Amino acid sequence: MPSPKLKIIEARASALDRLVADYLAHQRGRGLSAHSIALTAAVIEQGFMPWCVKEHVSSPEQLTQQVLDRWGAYLLEDHRTPTGKPLARESVRTYLRTLGSFVRWAQADDAIGAKVKARQPLAEHRLMETLSREEIQRLEDVAGAERDKLMIRLLADSGIRLGELLGLRAGDLVEQGRERYIKVRGKGARERLVPLQPGLFMRLRKYAERGRPTDTRAERIFVTTRRSPATGEYEPLAPRSVQNMIKWHAQAAGIERAVHPHLFRHSYATWALRKGMNPLQLQRILGHADLSMISGVYSHLTATDAYAAMLDLMRADD
Repeated sequence: MPSPKLKIIEARASALDRLVADYLAHQRGRGLSAHSIALTAAVIEQGFMPWCVKEHVSSPEQLTQQVLDRWGAYLLEDHRTPTGKPLARESVRTYLRTLGSFVRWAQADDAIGAKVKARQPLAEHRLMETLSREEIQRLEDVAGAERDKLMIRLLADSGIRLGELLGLRAGDLVEQGRERYIKVRGKGARERLVPLQPGLFMRLRKYAERGRPTDTRAERIFVTTRRSPATGEYEPLAPRSVQNMIKWHAQAAGIERAVHPHLFRHSYATWALRKGMNPLQLQRILGHADLSMISGVYSHLTATDAYAAMLDLMRADD
C-alpha cells in the first residue's frame, strides 16, 4: 500500500509580523541598549502580537484606534502576570508608550493610519517616598567598608542611576579648573557630566586609586571584595549585590520602610528642588529627556516648600 503523501504546511508571516520584524531590526540598527531592545520585543513581539492573533488582526491596516483602545483596556482589566497579578498602571503606561513608538515609526512610512494613537491611561498620583538627609547619613554611618559608604553617598549626592554608578571607571573622574564631575553613561548611550562636591570627589578618586584590591584587572571602580570562583578575578559588582547591601544597611540603621537604590534618586531630586535648584538644571543632571519627572517630584513637595519659595522670590525683589 503506497504511503500517503505528507502535507507540509508552511507557517506564513502576516504583513503585521513583517512590519514588527522590520521595526525591531530598525531598533537594533539604531544601537539602542540591550535593555531597550528587550523591552520592545517583550511588549510588541511577545505581548501585543499574540493578542492580535486572538483578535484576528494580521495586517497594519487593521490597527485602528478601536483596536489599540481594546488592547489598552485588556492590559488594564484582563492581562495577568505569570504570578496571576494584574499589571500595575505604570506598567500599562510603559507597554502603551512602547507600542506608541512602534505606531509612530510605522506612520512615518504610511503603514498605519496617521490618526491612530496608543493612548495611555491616566497616571497614578501617589506621594513619592524619599529619604531625609539624616537617614542618608545614618545609612552611610552603619556601612563598614569605604566602598559601600561611597556608593551610598554617590547615589544620595549625585542622583545617578544604579547602572550609572556601577559603570564608573577611574577615567570618568573629570576636573575642570576648580570644578569636579563624574562622567556617566545614561540611557540611550548618552554621556553627561554630573557635578560632585569636591570632598566627595577626592574620596572617590582616592578609592579608585588605592582603595580597590591591588591586583584587580577590572576597569570598573566598584568591584567585588572576593575573587569569582569561575574566573578567579574581582568582578564588577552586580546590581543585586548593591540592592541587598542597601537593604541590609537600612535595617541596621533602623529605617523601617523599604529602601532601594532608586529611592536615593528621588530623594536627591526633592532635596535639590527644595534647595532652589532650577528644574531645567536638575533635568540635565539627572539625564532626563524632558521635565515630566521633575513635575512629578513637585507633586509631593509640601505647601511649606511653596511658601518658602515665594518668600525667597519676594526677598530677591527687595
